[in-house]
Amino acid sequence: MLIKLELSSLFSVYLQLSQKNILIMSILATLIIGALAGWLGSEFYKGSGLGLIGNIVIGIIGSIVGSSLLGYLGVSLGSGWISDVLTGAIGAVVILFLFNLVFKK
Repeated sequence: MLIKLELSSLFSVYLQLSQKNILIMSILATLIIGALAGWLGSEFYKGSGLGLIGNIVIGIIGSIVGSSLLGYLGVSLGSGWISDVLTGAIGAVVILFLFNLVFKK
C-alpha cells in the first residue's frame, strides 16, 4: 500500500511538471509565431519599423483578427505553424492598414 501511494505521488508530480512544460512551450510558440507574423505583416505593408516587441504584439493581435476575418469569409489556410504565421500576417496587415488610416503620418 505504501509503494502504491509513493508511485501515485511521483506520477502526480510528473504530471504537474509536464503541464508546466507544455504551458511554457505554448507561450514560447505564441511569442515566436507572433514575432514572425508581425514582422511579415510589417514587411508586406511597408510601414515604419515596429521593433521586436511591436512585431510580437501586432502578430498576436493580428492572429486573432486574421483568424476571425478568415473564419468569417470561410477561408482556411490549413493547420500547422506556417498557416498560423500567414494568418497572423494577414491580420497584422489589416491592423497596420487601419492604424495608418486613422493615424496618418
